[in-house]
Amino acid sequence: MWSLFVCLAALSLTCRGVTCFLSLHPRPKNPSSLFTNNNDEPTDTGYWTRRDLFAATSVMLVANPANALVKGNAPPPKISVADKPKCTNVEECQAAAEKREQAERELAAASEVSYKITSSGIKYIDIKEGNGDLVADGDEVELFYKVLKLGKRSYDGISGEGTVVFSRGYGLEDDESKPGVKTFVTVVGGYNNIRALNNALIGMRESGVRRISVFPQDGWRKPGRECDGGPGGSGKGGELKTDYVLVPTATMVAAEACFDSTKQPFPTSYAEQRRMAQRFDQSLIMEIEVLRIRKTKENVDAMESPGL
Repeated sequence: MWSLFVCLAALSLTCRGVTCFLSLHPRPKNPSSLFTNNNDEPTDTGYWTRRDLFAATSVMLVANPANALVKGNAPPPKISVADKPKCTNVEECQAAAEKREQAERELAAASEVSYKITSSGIKYIDIKEGNGDLVADGDEVELFYKVLKLGKRSYDGISGEGTVVFSRGYGLEDDESKPGVKTFVTVVGGYNNIRALNNALIGMRESGVRRISVFPQDGWRKPGRECDGGPGGSGKGGELKTDYVLVPTATMVAAEACFDSTKQPFPTSYAEQRRMAQRFDQSLIMEIEVLRIRKTKENVDAMESPGL
């Protein structure tokens, strides 16, 4: 339809051009300039012949490109030699990629916030200090939390943006009608808690917010050589792993053999569990907010008699 419209518009412009041409160039009356018949006699009839009209139309159709009507987007600019990739083979391209990645690492390192490390080796950053009593081993605590997948530029495993895998208390999941409805209650040092959480809670204050780094061996990955370095693998743990491979459904059972569903906190919905099943063997981030601390009798006695 659009092509038909363009053709009709072009025909209209051509007809107008021919009319203008005829008005500006009247039929010549000089017999020497006229077409002749087979008897070499002038055929000046006072009217434009078909040949004259074709000639006038040809003149109008041969338009100056600079004055031509162009619709649509302008063509993309030509790529100069300087804009083209410098590498000519696989080795050069890999070297260029490594150099670019190193530059990104240095840029990210310059903007990173310095972190601290617990006595058991867990990295953490205190986003909000909080106030009140300190969390101690054996205390019952009520928490909000987020478990996040590392962003691409989180080279230290704790800073930068992150994507939520599952959470509690922030109204991000299907079973939470609004923020603050659901909380996570646990005892610090409990066997069912992931190791990173037990260690990172020590020393926090009520209303404090702390971000911690969770390596697979400190989180939801089962111990053992068969799970070290990935499902079915035998590599060494502890390395920073920010990417993952989607496991086909046929082999998902074998992969999840290393996923410890008894460790807390654990996702409650099926969608959260599927997301976590693809991420448990990565380095993750966890943000913890302490809402309430309930001291055990032993801890209360220790606080009242610190010298004993």
